[in-house]
Amino acid sequence: MLMPKRTKHRKEFKPKLKDQAKRGREVVYGEFGLQATTKSYINSRQIEAARIAITRYMKRNGQVWIKIFPSRPYTKKPLEVRMGKGKGNVEGWITPVEPGRVMFEVGGVTEEVAREALRLASHKLPVKTKVIKKETNQ
Repeated sequence: MLMPKRTKHRKEFKPKLKDQAKRGREVVYGEFGLQATTKSYINSRQIEAARIAITRYMKRNGQVWIKIFPSRPYTKKPLEVRMGKGKGNVEGWITPVEPGRVMFEVGGVTEEVAREALRLASHKLPVKTKVIKKETNQ
């Protein structure tokens, strides 16, 4: 699973979710991309599940780029523990995703295969998505 090698702080505040993504809105590396249309936090397990769904459907043809990285820790208190006594232990790693953010890109396969692979990946994610095509400016 994805996680940072080292961080400045072990525990952080939860990041705010903005209305629109400021960067990462275009398909850069591949020909097709999976773009978020709602906002949510995505953890490393969901990213890995979506990646596996894409590569399995494409039968390891083509190439997949993951454009998001879970670099923020989230904490959770154990079950049946009273309030107080400080912040809980680090449970996992998340990344905030705003509308317009391209999360995955696919290249080297036909359009039908890419659309179906990205559709299967979208079922693994907690955000609504759409498949977009690379804009060619010629």
